[in-house]
Amino acid sequence: MERLLVLVRHGQSEWNLKNLFTGWENPGLTEQGVKEAHAAGKALQELGLSFDIAFTSDLSRAQRTLSIMLDELGQSDLETIRDQALNERDYGDLTGLNKDDARAKWGEEQVHIWRRSFDIPPPGGESLKDTADRVLPYFEAKILPRVLNGERILISAHGNSLRALIMRLEGLSGEEILKRELGTGTPIIYRLDENGGIASKQDLAA
Repeated sequence: MERLLVLVRHGQSEWNLKNLFTGWENPGLTEQGVKEAHAAGKALQELGLSFDIAFTSDLSRAQRTLSIMLDELGQSDLETIRDQALNERDYGDLTGLNKDDARAKWGEEQVHIWRRSFDIPPPGGESLKDTADRVLPYFEAKILPRVLNGERILISAHGNSLRALIMRLEGLSGEEILKRELGTGTPIIYRLDENGGIASKQDLAA
């Protein structure tokens, strides 16, 4: 029984390129982001991986990344479940702002606290703890049982929703996961044991 779980952050978006807080907005992928999605799919295909089901967020950049990867895998008709539980962290009043402009408005220290503390949300938005409180019950109820049942699962999502999953899978603290940078369009391949622990991990960015 393989118990395969692959996590991929979407390819570079137009707002990533412009250094904007994106959250639940829907900018498209850049040309670079499309290339990253193709490369991710090719890398998984070259490893001989295939999937039984895919999960993605309710946001178009993650959905398009997934679609491109599945084309590369020859699995464009794979059953796919979309759910906003896997959406990026909601940045509230910061959404759409350039990160430098946000620092000018609220101050370097305050913006750093919002970005890099585990449980302090920006105005009108979510902290990473809030994001985890949304992502993890969905993962525990809808995804993990399928992995433990031997299904091979691909998830295309976002930096912070995936941080929440990695925190759970790797047993990291809130402070530890905040230091984890996730590259765009880079698969992380987990194989789990029967108890949901990590039997092996392969980060294709490494």
